[in-house]
Amino acid sequence: MKKSIFGILIMMESLFLGISLLVACVHGEECWKVFFETASFTFALGFLFKYLGDREESARFTRSDSYLVVALSWIIFSLIGMVPFLAIAKMDLSSAFFETMSGFTTTGATCISDIDALPRSLLFWRAITQWIGGLGIVVFSFALIPVYEFRNSNIYSAEVTGLSLDKLRPKIGATARRMLFIYMFLTFLCAFLYWIGPMDLYDAFCHSFTTIATGGFSTHTKSIAFFHSSYIEYVACIFMLASSVNFSLYYYLSIKRSNTLFKNEEFRTFFAIIAIAVVGFILLFYFAPVPETAEGTLPVGFEETFRSALFHVSSVMTSTGFAAQKFDYVAWGASFWMPTVVIMAIGACAGSTAGGIKVIRVLICAKSVLKEFVLQLHPRAVIGVRISGRIVPDERVRRALAFVFLYIILVVIAMLCYSLLGADVDTALGSSISMLSNVGPATGATGPASNFANVPAAGKWLMSAYMLIGRLEIFTILFLFMPSFWKERK
Repeated sequence: MKKSIFGILIMMESLFLGISLLVACVHGEECWKVFFETASFTFALGFLFKYLGDREESARFTRSDSYLVVALSWIIFSLIGMVPFLAIAKMDLSSAFFETMSGFTTTGATCISDIDALPRSLLFWRAITQWIGGLGIVVFSFALIPVYEFRNSNIYSAEVTGLSLDKLRPKIGATARRMLFIYMFLTFLCAFLYWIGPMDLYDAFCHSFTTIATGGFSTHTKSIAFFHSSYIEYVACIFMLASSVNFSLYYYLSIKRSNTLFKNEEFRTFFAIIAIAVVGFILLFYFAPVPETAEGTLPVGFEETFRSALFHVSSVMTSTGFAAQKFDYVAWGASFWMPTVVIMAIGACAGSTAGGIKVIRVLICAKSVLKEFVLQLHPRAVIGVRISGRIVPDERVRRALAFVFLYIILVVIAMLCYSLLGADVDTALGSSISMLSNVGPATGATGPASNFANVPAAGKWLMSAYMLIGRLEIFTILFLFMPSFWKERK
């Protein structure tokens, strides 16, 4: 049955390669041959896996099987998806894989220095990889292929975090289809609002794909700054923030028409952090010392200062990584990039398309620490960690604490590795957190004014691994390195 699942997933990728083929044909680009050959090969490979899988006896998926399928699916998608970059953009293997993994994991880090020079079909493929990865490869398959619906939720929950599956629809396919409908509604609405501004239809859809996926890939080297439009920046802020909300809240809202959204403590805390961070950066723009070289990049007037602060916080905390007209926190100085790294690590809400530790985990850890302080003063007190008025089970508290601990350990390991490759401390710290939080722009030599083209091949492979670990929320990948995981599967 596992071969059959891989077959379904691979054929799903051929569908999106086919859409990119149509874009190449519409624009009369010679690279249509590459997309045709890649899509044909991908479909044939998927069909072969499906055929071989259907001949095997069906078996229920264990949790370990689910983690393995999800992890391998993302790697296989990236290996196939990098072919257009190898054949059309003439990128080397490490750069092509890095670019594709950055797309599917919605990280948005790039090795391409001149994006405007690439064919429109390749840029469309680049954008649509983020759109697929934003919702999730498995979710797309469950949603679009109702005849192949798995009753076991393990494979779904191995990829999707933050959703209480027992409280959603009893069939995973029905849940996935409603989630896809919400995802597509936000995408088309975002594209429409972009289109009535200075963007043409092609740019509007490509940017809506990467905005809703909180990915940050653009069809232009200057990103959002290319359009010189405050309107576009405000629209981007609205949809970056909207995509950073737990999608299960939209799900409940769509079926219950209740005020579940505003009762959710993570939702309220997320926007409280956004508001505090925006005010903080506005004050920094006015009062913080900045290098003389940054004078030309600083906003002028209150409206531009507010917009720059809002866009900066929205882009970084939602892990989108778009660059606006005045967006270079590295040039602004340490007083700007240090708090930027903090909100980069926090991230947005669980169950959204954004990366980072996630606000819900930060909340649980903070309340758990406060609980320990109270217990030190009152040892006999019976106190629980409450989120949205409900007691959080001890198991979930332990998992949140373990996640944060692992996140810190992984950042330290990556920093050591980057340092061995010759990176300075600023670059090593920013790149480690940016890749693990799926943000894209980092600090130092890999800041928003630069890219990752000059990173050594070993660094690109390491970053690719960190992007995948961050997108699948650490545990799904690290489980594969535990001996007990493989013993269970025997």
